[in-house]
Amino acid sequence: MGSRARILDLSFSQLRRDARVLRQLGVVAGYGAVTTLGYGPATPYSDEHLEIPAGAPSLPQTPAGVANLALHRHRAADLQAPGARAALSALRGRSFDAVVANDARSLPLALAVADGAPVWADLHEWAPEERTQVRSWRLLVAPWIDHVCRDGLPRVAASTTVGARIAELYAERYGIRPRVMRNAAPFADLSPSPVAPDGPIRLAHSGGAVPGRSLETIIDATLAAGGRFTLDLYLVPAGDGGRYLRALRRRAAGSPAITFHDPVPPADLPAALNAYDVGVYWIPPYSTNARLALPNKLFDFVQARLALAVGPAVEMAEVVDAHGLGVVSSGFELPQIVESLRTLTPERVATFKAASHAAARGLSFESEARVARDILEGPLGLGPEHGADGQEARA
Repeated sequence: MGSRARILDLSFSQLRRDARVLRQLGVVAGYGAVTTLGYGPATPYSDEHLEIPAGAPSLPQTPAGVANLALHRHRAADLQAPGARAALSALRGRSFDAVVANDARSLPLALAVADGAPVWADLHEWAPEERTQVRSWRLLVAPWIDHVCRDGLPRVAASTTVGARIAELYAERYGIRPRVMRNAAPFADLSPSPVAPDGPIRLAHSGGAVPGRSLETIIDATLAAGGRFTLDLYLVPAGDGGRYLRALRRRAAGSPAITFHDPVPPADLPAALNAYDVGVYWIPPYSTNARLALPNKLFDFVQARLALAVGPAVEMAEVVDAHGLGVVSSGFELPQIVESLRTLTPERVATFKAASHAAARGLSFESEARVARDILEGPLGLGPEHGADGQEARA
């Protein structure tokens, strides 16, 4: 790789499907030769890619690993996950000038292979409660993640997370305050599509078909709100083999108002959604991360120049209200959601879509990328390569 800075960017995720990691890589690629490590094939930003085998999980869920988790032998479990062991083998003998670690579970691996090089921890959410709605995760994994954060976060050169309130949680518990880098999508050069004055208002939702996100409520609300609405869904099957997605299809009961589409790549979402009117999402506050959610899809809806209809999740509601992007329901129950939908008229929707258009530049990743560049050039000590300007240079 010559004299270029050597950067390792690792994530225990399907890299090509991980919108946040792809956007991050779009900036990192302007600062050196990038080795990516994760599940699935290489990304467009990978100078070199090391693929973790699909059958090697990212948690220490071997018999020995589970025993260490149960007995709170957390340090022994740090590198015990099959995915971490496969990564260590692939990285043997390599050295890097900087390491980017995505999510807390990758911190032990990142710190082990960094060998003193600076590490940037991109903490996508509030790691200690990532899946606390699952009893086995809450009892076994959550204490280990807490150990990982207590041990690893004081040792990183920089950290980021998705929202201000989650950053405050990290500061309160671990004494480090990550910088905020929101899940904003790149700016899309689009205009709002016209709203049919006499036709149905076209609702849309995109994302993972993950149990707990209450996607059935989106279907129920569309049907309960009457014939004034249609719903188009672009859903990625979850790790349950598509069981939840099949249940959603059954729930729609063949209604002509509801259409399921194949998922599209993150970069193509704004253009695919631009034909619709309102992006919808009412995630109930079943966990800290759900209560403080500020997800990719909200910013995808803005770049698609849609109006928004969301629940009163505090971070999402603040963005919607601050920019006049749409309606926030008074609660997460079906009658409250339907009530908010019924306030929408073609005229109001057109006004909200125009507000999304006006806010699109400020709510794009170009604004968030400055945080990444500050970290790369500051704590990580890297310089931008000649002619590179981050994501725009490689997308």
